[in-house]
Amino acid sequence: MTESNSSNGLSEVEVLQQRVRFGSNALQTDGDRVFWQVLKEVVLEPMFLLLVGSSGIYLLLGEWSEALILFGALCLVAAISFLQEYRSRKAIHALRKLSAPMTTVVREGIRQSIPSNDLVVGDCMLIEEGELIAADGQLISSNDFSVNESILTGESFPIQKSSNNKDLVYRGCLVASGSATVLVQSVGTNTQLGRIGASVQDVQLIKTPLQQQIRRFVHSMVWIGIGAFLLVVAAAYYQTGSWTAALLQGFTMAMSVLPEEIPVAFSVFMALGAYRLMQQNKILVKQPQYVETLGSATVICADKTGTITQNRMHIQWIYDVKTGEWNDAAASVHADSVQNLMAHALWASETDPFDPMEKAIHQWYAKHAPTDERNGAKQIHEYPLGGKPPRMTHVFSVNGQIIIAVKGAVEGILNQSNLSKSEQEKLLNAAKAMASDGLRVLGVGKATWQETHWPATQDEFVFECLGLLAFQDPPKENIAATIQAFRNAGIQVKMITGDYAETATSIAREIGLMDGQQQVLTGEAILQMDEQSLQTAASQTAVFARMFPEAKLKVIRALQDRGEVVAMTGDGVNDGPALRAAHIGIAMGKRGSELAKSAAALILTDDDLAHMVDAVAMGRRIYTNLQKAIQYIISIHVPILLIVSIPCLFFWQVQNIFSPLHVIVLELIMGPTCSIVFEHEPMEPGTMLKKPRSYTGGFLSWRQLMFRLIQGSVITAACLIPAFLLLEDGASVERTRTWAFSILVMANMMLTMVSRSSVHSMFARGTARNTWMIGVLLIAGILLLALIYFKPAAQQFGLEPVSLADWGWIVALALSSTLWVELHKLILRRTRKIPPTR
Repeated sequence: MTESNSSNGLSEVEVLQQRVRFGSNALQTDGDRVFWQVLKEVVLEPMFLLLVGSSGIYLLLGEWSEALILFGALCLVAAISFLQEYRSRKAIHALRKLSAPMTTVVREGIRQSIPSNDLVVGDCMLIEEGELIAADGQLISSNDFSVNESILTGESFPIQKSSNNKDLVYRGCLVASGSATVLVQSVGTNTQLGRIGASVQDVQLIKTPLQQQIRRFVHSMVWIGIGAFLLVVAAAYYQTGSWTAALLQGFTMAMSVLPEEIPVAFSVFMALGAYRLMQQNKILVKQPQYVETLGSATVICADKTGTITQNRMHIQWIYDVKTGEWNDAAASVHADSVQNLMAHALWASETDPFDPMEKAIHQWYAKHAPTDERNGAKQIHEYPLGGKPPRMTHVFSVNGQIIIAVKGAVEGILNQSNLSKSEQEKLLNAAKAMASDGLRVLGVGKATWQETHWPATQDEFVFECLGLLAFQDPPKENIAATIQAFRNAGIQVKMITGDYAETATSIAREIGLMDGQQQVLTGEAILQMDEQSLQTAASQTAVFARMFPEAKLKVIRALQDRGEVVAMTGDGVNDGPALRAAHIGIAMGKRGSELAKSAAALILTDDDLAHMVDAVAMGRRIYTNLQKAIQYIISIHVPILLIVSIPCLFFWQVQNIFSPLHVIVLELIMGPTCSIVFEHEPMEPGTMLKKPRSYTGGFLSWRQLMFRLIQGSVITAACLIPAFLLLEDGASVERTRTWAFSILVMANMMLTMVSRSSVHSMFARGTARNTWMIGVLLIAGILLLALIYFKPAAQQFGLEPVSLADWGWIVALALSSTLWVELHKLILRRTRKIPPTR
């Protein structure tokens, strides 16, 4: 094995050599699998199998031309299905790739962040608290390092690891505390996690309520199709005495019943919606079905720092316990006690800070401190952020002197301090005074320890409080407009923060999040509430302050139990449980920890909550368009089904008005229409001014379903009544079939236009904003004319040219069977007082 130098790491040449020698860090390669998985699914689709069966029967009958045409159509349908599904899968894998976790490594002496799947054996990997370990390896150096290995062992307690013992770390485990440098020894399927076949990175596509509803609907239609198939086969055999003819009629019936376009449309709509959000460089959707869930969100719980505020901290005031006064942090001259306070604030911060407040402390110290006391210091112990309220403690050794520094929530330090009650109250009042102005306040202190061994937790220290730091973090400029946009869409916004109630309230009022009537709940108060009381309080509260993981989780669950669809933003390790519990977990792309990104369903690439408004709009648009597509599918399947079954079941003199050839042509028109045309439909006016839809409600109400059945029945009457009259009048089968087929195709084209909106006129919406619709309608019209007037095609499909007068009747019947819906829309617009579109 090539071992990297801990300071320089591998070279690019060595990386390539190691990848060839030991393989990729990906637990599976998806490129080839996507093709074969999609191909397998297409081949096993019921429609594909029905076409194969129909082709086989034509071969048995010796009708080679029909068999070849059907086989060609079969290949075309399969190709369309394959391309649609492949397009969806590729979009999903692109999303996975972009949302994949990152790992910090040292290569060629440069510290850089790379996708975790790009790690190779011999890499020098740098890991710290809150990260998921991306490969198996051995510790080179460590600092107060512990790991949670529950994914492998089932034990939830952190395990201390030390480079002195040359301890090993394993892929998928969570760094509980500290930091370490690791020499990668195993990658990909050679890791412990890879061997047991588990992957924390694999995306598991859970079924949403809408997916389950659609699946049940399609399964119901399959059973109806089986029953109709048997009934038609029996009726056809009774009349013809031929099993081949009866089976052919049965296959035609089954093809007309199966709404296989619905699941295809669902997967295409979800995947392409997620992909569009990704292409806008706004949001990464890790699982496409969450796009649909977005449209039903009713509550957004937002973190304050970095989500509502700019996350650009600077120290504005410094409170010196010794003098009892606030000092202007920008002043160039400060007392020794202030310098001592700031020095301990620096000791209690990370050397390479990630937190904005720690960065602000570093910046102040670099500008105002005479010397950097950290030079030559060695950190010998670390207590990570924890406790209620939270704080963190660092222990350093400087020239034989021990320095114990702490910073964190003021109450957390005061509760363990040596101050009297009156002194503690004075400090708390000073902190609350700044918090009421919207400033974020931290306490800073120090401690001594005489024992040989360090305490197990920082709770055992007695702190001397040195003072307070007040940080300014103004709200984002667009946050007030963002909150109003959510409210206009019927979505509540709630702030959840670890800050003082006074700080949170000040910011909330500044951005218009709350009025003076709403209460503020704290984490401790939440834990004391019973479930029923918390459900009521959580729904009525806009600001939650002094929150910690257990309290956040309890609020999320209380809102969910009340029937809310909850979106939750977070960035830290402690936000993981709440992000997983929420219907839609949203991690911050820039400042979010890897654990938060792993737990979340969505990632805001630039930490801008305003993009969630766009995402909700996308979710609502996709759901509305999917609903249009499904309603269109039902409306057009009804006449196909009835035109195939009624002549057979009612013993018409001509029963096979439609054969599999005619049904497959209609499928070729319907497939692209529902999954391409409706997917490209723009958002309807007023969509973001409506209340969220019910998350668990059906995708079609009984009223909507009955309306579509009536719509399909009217089209059926427009096709079959003229066909019956023509047959009674002695017209040829070819002329009768041409009339029925032409009326249905033209009604299909008009139905596409009519179905663009359930309330707005198709004339008002036009086709200018959906060029795909123009293309599909043109192709459908050209195909119809070709089948009628291209003699070989007309003979094969049993059609014949019709006169101009006949076309007048055909067009009139097609229009009358569909345009009556426009009158229905007009009545709806007037009764509901819906303004016209522009």
